[in-house]
Amino acid sequence: QVQLVESGGGLVQAGGSLRLSCAASGRTFGGYAMGWFRQAPGKEREFVAAMYWFGSDTYYADSVKGRFTISRDNAKNTVYLQMNSLKLEDTAVYYCAANPGRGAYSAAEYYDYWGQGTQVTVSS
Repeated sequence: QVQLVESGGGLVQAGGSLRLSCAASGRTFGGYAMGWFRQAPGKEREFVAAMYWFGSDTYYADSVKGRFTISRDNAKNTVYLQMNSLKLEDTAVYYCAANPGRGAYSAAEYYDYWGQGTQVTVSS
């Protein structure tokens, strides 16, 4: 059974940093794209960042480019999202997801597996 478990969310002041973790288990993820999405209250879920389990290319939404960094630790089967210079508009529930290498990495509908989400709240 595939499990994606996020952690690391919390309350942070604007300008601060958080690092989210996503521990993946239940299968091998070679060929998968691992993505981070977020959903703010009253808004649709949106793409944040993605990378393939094997490979060095990373992809970001324009709104987080230069502030967020996605990375992984293959030995720990864990994907990270380092979030710096946080803004009020970054407040959302953040989800980790796995896409078996089909479709656009930025499109949520191509992701088969999702974590339960972790809340990130940025205060002024």
